[in-house]
Amino acid sequence: MTTFELYRIQQLDKQDFQNRIGNRIRQLREAQKISQVELAHLCNFEKSNMNRIEAGNTSTNTFTLYKICLALGISMKEFFSFEI
Repeated sequence: MTTFELYRIQQLDKQDFQNRIGNRIRQLREAQKISQVELAHLCNFEKSNMNRIEAGNTSTNTFTLYKICLALGISMKEFFSFEI
C-alpha cells in the first residue's frame, strides 16, 4: 500500500485529530499518575491550556507536543506510536 493510499484511508478531520491527540496526552498522563495541573506546571502552561489541549478544543503545535513529551519523559516517536 502506498503512502497516498494510507493517507486516504486514515484521513481525519481537524477536530477528530485534535481529540485523538488530546486523548493520547490524557492516556499517557494518567498512566504516570500525573494530574493535569502537575503536567501543566511541568510544561509551564496554564492549567486551562492543558485542559483545552486534552479536550481537543485547540490545535497544538509541534513545540507544544515536544514540551509535553519532555514532561512525560517520552520521545515524540513514542507519543505518536498509537493508531490514528
